[in-house]
Amino acid sequence: MHRNWLHFCPLTINPATTDKAMTELNLDQKQDQKAEQKEAFEAWTADLQARMENVLDAHIPSADTLPTKLHEAMRYSVLGGGKRVRALLAYAAGEFCGAELATIDLPAASVELIHAFSLVHDDMPCMDDDELRRGKLSTHKKYGDAIALLVGDALQSLAFQLISQDKLLKNATQKLQMLHVLALASGSRGMAGGQAIDLESIGIPLTREELEQMHIHKTGALIRAAALLGAYSSHNANEDKIKAIDHFAKAIGLAFQVVDDILDAEADTQTLGKTAGKDAQHNKSTYVTILGLSAAKQLASELHANAMAALSYYGREADLLRQLAHFIMHRSF
Repeated sequence: MHRNWLHFCPLTINPATTDKAMTELNLDQKQDQKAEQKEAFEAWTADLQARMENVLDAHIPSADTLPTKLHEAMRYSVLGGGKRVRALLAYAAGEFCGAELATIDLPAASVELIHAFSLVHDDMPCMDDDELRRGKLSTHKKYGDAIALLVGDALQSLAFQLISQDKLLKNATQKLQMLHVLALASGSRGMAGGQAIDLESIGIPLTREELEQMHIHKTGALIRAAALLGAYSSHNANEDKIKAIDHFAKAIGLAFQVVDDILDAEADTQTLGKTAGKDAQHNKSTYVTILGLSAAKQLASELHANAMAALSYYGREADLLRQLAHFIMHRSF
């Protein structure tokens, strides 16, 4: 009887139910993959941030080295905080081009030193005049204006020293190319020039085009340099990959600043680690004041899409760059 019942009562399968189950299974698998990718990226980020901290710690003179106060202030300004986005960009671009991590270490550290120097000077009373940086007192508030000025000078010099003395970069042309990229990004045609435009524009309404030019220099130049230094750390970097990285970095560098303007308008001081609402207090033009909050967010999305398009030819080898772009877009500080 049991066999006959099975024979005459076959299992009926509803195609619609099956399709729904398969769709749900595929969605679950995609969600699992995304969760795994996110976890892997977070682990990579934590490892590389710790690695960069160790590299910087090893190459900034110790606090008991003369002049002790200057070296203590240099270490205070650089170590123990920060997203290390520029170093992460250098590592991601370097890995994309086939460079060994050890070869990327000092070029990545040099960009972090230039960035730290710019923050120390930006916070001073003659510039943006901020008392907080990375959740602690700005360097000039802790050590005084004179020492803060010298900290910035010393960090800038150390950045170029690291590349020039790097024994893993055996090709002299390779070193010279890196020094040129970093110098251009740091000087009057890059970061310093962008800051000068920023200071001259306080209280003056800027057009979107003028604002973009300012931030291409002030923020974008060093982000672009970080990615290129990572790429140039490879001894046999593919020219097409370098072009893709350059396009990617230009777009994501500008997106970084747009997100900064959005965060300045929306986030609080504790989350940012610096004084929130400074742009509004100083009557500065930002993407939020010019475009409005909603349009600024749309622009950030468009720039992110532009950055992704630069990597569209490449497969999984570009995933770190893609995930880093996602991190830049969705960060909270």
